[in-house]
Amino acid sequence: MSPSKTPAEILDIAGAEVRISSPDKVVFPEPGLTKLNLVRYYLAVADGALRGAGGRPMVLKRFPKGIDAEPFFQKRVPESHPDFIDTATLHYASGTSAEEAVIRDAAGLAWVVNLGCLDLNPHPVRAEDLEHPDELRVDLDPMPGVGWSQIVDVAYVAREVLDDVGLVGWPKTSGSRGLHILVRIAPQWSFREVRLAAETLAREVENRAPGLATARWWKEERGESVFVDFNQNAKDRTVASAYSIRPLPDARVSTPLTWDEVRSIRPEQFTVLTVPGRFADGGDPHAGIDDAVGTLDGLLALAAELGPAEKAPRSGDGTGRRQSLMPLIEVARTRTKPEALAALDEWKTRHAAVVPALHPADVLVDGMRGSSSLWYRVRVNLQHVPEPERPPQEELIADYDPWAGKEWPGRPGS
Repeated sequence: MSPSKTPAEILDIAGAEVRISSPDKVVFPEPGLTKLNLVRYYLAVADGALRGAGGRPMVLKRFPKGIDAEPFFQKRVPESHPDFIDTATLHYASGTSAEEAVIRDAAGLAWVVNLGCLDLNPHPVRAEDLEHPDELRVDLDPMPGVGWSQIVDVAYVAREVLDDVGLVGWPKTSGSRGLHILVRIAPQWSFREVRLAAETLAREVENRAPGLATARWWKEERGESVFVDFNQNAKDRTVASAYSIRPLPDARVSTPLTWDEVRSIRPEQFTVLTVPGRFADGGDPHAGIDDAVGTLDGLLALAAELGPAEKAPRSGDGTGRRQSLMPLIEVARTRTKPEALAALDEWKTRHAAVVPALHPADVLVDGMRGSSSLWYRVRVNLQHVPEPERPPQEELIADYDPWAGKEWPGRPGS
């Protein structure tokens, strides 16, 4: 969303004036969608988008340089925000705090899009009660090599577990490769308790679908399975909410589904161009989510029954760091994903003889959250390479430090 000479457009949205700068700027070149097209999209699905994000403090994930460049994450609401944008002050585990934006109407949706936001990233709490989540989030995250049918199978196992503990799950596409299942809960439990409940759900799904699903937090231990990402329920975490536009070339949308649809659809069906018609014709499949509030008693009882989750061993060097159980080497740390992929290609060229032995899930390219943006870490799991043939840990091909020049209490490495 780089600057353009196109004059700004002023929209009157239910009596609120919203200024859209550079309205004709093309944001998604492949389908030819402009910034104003994205605003119009959110206005068309406003009731559904606000059901997912309205009334919640949100992190502003901004794409000022377009979808091909890394976004930056802005926790603090701009000082010049209009009167129709509410705020709430969140206190983070690091000891910092931020006054974050809270949108409550369609004008708020248009305002955040004008800032360069594509997806909406609300916290799982309401602005009126910041310490007690009212939403448990089940994120089904497929490892490389995992197909859609396996994700769907795991989703139905998760639904079965939720049914058994008296909770109702509401599925939606993530807008990328996975599925989300949202669960409304009474705001009676702390973040720690909600995360424990989510971890318990993940462990029980793995117990019922071994090999298909995993609750293992460490990526190199998951294999070709669907990770039930319970840590999305940790304090400070946000996920793309319903009807969010994702930064993929086809302008894909995180779209609510009925359970009857889950097995028959594909995520690529739902884009900025197709979802408004679906919404106009059939309404929001999640329209009843706020009437299906449940209790965590069943999951917390199951947590006690299962006992504490297995913890990884710690290294014996006095640092207290976790010791990996896998033959893992680190290849690079980079500022951008293209740089990470280039470093991976260089490593593969250096070690071409072992590449055929690698499985898709052995190559780990992870987006890591920095202070205000993502950075990328590249690792390779050599578990399928015969031990005598495994390359050693070498000097990193690229060694980007996302914390360089930044100092604060609790800084990594301080």
